[in-house]
Amino acid sequence: MRRLSLLGLLLLALPGTALAHGGHDHAAPPGWTWDPAITLPLLIAAIAFCLGWRRLHARSTGGRARLERCSTWFAIGWLVLAGALVSPLHEAGERSFTAHMIEHELIMLLAAPLLVLAEPLATMLWAFPPPARRTLGAMGMAIAPTYRWASGAVVATLLQAAALWIWHMPSLFDLALANEAWHAVQHLCFLVSALLFWTAMLGRRGAGASAAADRALAGLCLLATSIVTGALGALMAFATSPWYAGYARLALAPFGLTPAEDQQVAGLIMWVPGGLVHLGAALLLFRTLIAAPRTADAV
Repeated sequence: MRRLSLLGLLLLALPGTALAHGGHDHAAPPGWTWDPAITLPLLIAAIAFCLGWRRLHARSTGGRARLERCSTWFAIGWLVLAGALVSPLHEAGERSFTAHMIEHELIMLLAAPLLVLAEPLATMLWAFPPPARRTLGAMGMAIAPTYRWASGAVVATLLQAAALWIWHMPSLFDLALANEAWHAVQHLCFLVSALLFWTAMLGRRGAGASAAADRALAGLCLLATSIVTGALGALMAFATSPWYAGYARLALAPFGLTPAEDQQVAGLIMWVPGGLVHLGAALLLFRTLIAAPRTADAV
């Protein structure tokens, strides 16, 4: 079901299609983004989850604790995503690569795993009447094999790494900064690849040796991701000149940083906090592998 939950999470990916960093007065302080193309999908997703949760909670008996946990994950993940897309941080990303990087890290490293943990699709389906619920469920089952493949540990890791490295190529990044449609594609790639990746990392495991193998593979993929993202961040951090013409033209970023210094700070953010998140998640998975045999021996 967690893999099918990506269908519901695509509602939350829609705001990313409206993001483009241009057309604002860079002399004024960054403001809130109230673009309906961003706020409406967020609102629709929140309403669908709340309505579905209310109906499920009223019908459920033994599963209420799990429903409440999922609602907590969803609420926090939704607030992080909305904050990244609507708060002044989003508009600040138009003039600072550091702010832009923080926005992406919040989406990919915090909002995405929290939303995956919430498993919102099953809850959202209950917001619809039975006929629509059956139709949506059938659609989900039809594309489930594709999602199972894309959210496999190795495939999802490769997809996310490809999205990060390809979209940080200077030519493509400048294209995204200058063109609204391409920036929409960039943000959508980041969010969807992160949802696939964390679905693979946090998905339910089988039993026995199969579960241990799945956790070990996920841990290795997390370690590989920490290296891949860390390498990209390190290249940015040690670069002495700005990679992206869109930011270089601004001359001075906020806080008096030059574009090169702004890029170096952004690289450090990707390298250190980003790498630590993946490394910490890998260590937690490996810890479960070590703790399981000890528990079995104690019994």
